[in-house]
Amino acid sequence: METLEIVEKKSIVNPPLSATLEARLERDFVPRFFGTWGGRFAVQGAHPGPNSIRLDGNDYLSVTGHPEIVAAQVAALRGDADYVVQSGVFLQDEHPTRKLELMMADWVGKDDGFICQSGYAANVGLIQAVADADTPVYLDSMAHASLWEGAHSARAPAHSFQHNDPKRLERVIKKHGPGLVVVDAVYSTTGAVCPLEEMLEVVEAHGCMILVDESHSLGTHGPAGAGLCAQLGLTDRVHFISASLAKAMAGRAGFFTAPARLRHHILTSSFPNIFSSCVLPHEAIALQATVKLLQNSDAERERLRHITRRVRAGLEELGYPIHQGTEQIIALEAGPEADTIELRDELDRYGVHTAFFCAPATSTNRSLARMTLSASLTDAEVDHILKVMKEVAAVIKPWNWPAARRQRVTALRD
Repeated sequence: METLEIVEKKSIVNPPLSATLEARLERDFVPRFFGTWGGRFAVQGAHPGPNSIRLDGNDYLSVTGHPEIVAAQVAALRGDADYVVQSGVFLQDEHPTRKLELMMADWVGKDDGFICQSGYAANVGLIQAVADADTPVYLDSMAHASLWEGAHSARAPAHSFQHNDPKRLERVIKKHGPGLVVVDAVYSTTGAVCPLEEMLEVVEAHGCMILVDESHSLGTHGPAGAGLCAQLGLTDRVHFISASLAKAMAGRAGFFTAPARLRHHILTSSFPNIFSSCVLPHEAIALQATVKLLQNSDAERERLRHITRRVRAGLEELGYPIHQGTEQIIALEAGPEADTIELRDELDRYGVHTAFFCAPATSTNRSLARMTLSASLTDAEVDHILKVMKEVAAVIKPWNWPAARRQRVTALRD
């Protein structure tokens, strides 16, 4: 393991690692890090400069630093000394976090909700509380990793079904029986939208429950930004809704809904809620201000849709295979990691910064550069993005990517 030791601080002496861990590093990590990645952490590209266009975040409606949110947080910091930092299960109704829970639940059309440390914790804690070894969990093959971890934490049998395919879902339910179906409203790597109504028909026909992760649709979709379930008028047919509040809400927390009668069951069975400290009062109050802001952001939502349509149309015209999705998340699926690193580095060179996704966030050899659009992009910036994408296409030839070949095969088959 000499090669790996160069990244350690020479002034620090660490005890030897286990032979098992050393062997795993040598087998799985070292060839990837020093081979494919060239001795650098490939997930981190060039540092954005002052004129860079950032397409690597999730603040879709550009609320970071909004004066109303900042003012609410500053006021809370000056006056929240009476609150105790403790596990969320101890919070009383007057705590800002409990007020945020009820505010969020009302926003999405449910009667109760829970705030957690992150969207990951929310999904793990919810599934752990509502599934068990006798409850099969059916997960879309592209469901977020936190949803899979939730099934694992519940010790529930987990079954995958083909992405966005209600017929495949029905087939696997018929084999294993009623359980919990888990989908994303908008998928985090491709921007694909779940065919939720068709999924619900299968769920209801077979006596299942359904959890819809609205992380990438809360704030951006539906009336007053209430999400895809609300947009489709399906909220009252969905059992559970979850969301990371680090996307359109640009905060640091997670949320999930559950019927009010399950509240105390969840507070005694959901480990992330029991064994994590609560969200701090000033964070909860800032998120309350964010909810109010997003509920009144129809103009920003329309601007985001306009930008999304324009960028997607431009990329398709240039030959980029982005057929997997339709929303503000755009997957540039170059395939093998080396090809995606080349793509990302080319874009960085022009000051257009994307997020590099690879295993375990994607399947092996299906790595991608993810572009996330925001309402604050100007027309001039969109022009520049499309100009850069044209220049880069001549170098990386996206029409030869595996995703493009799969698209052509599918088109011929259809």
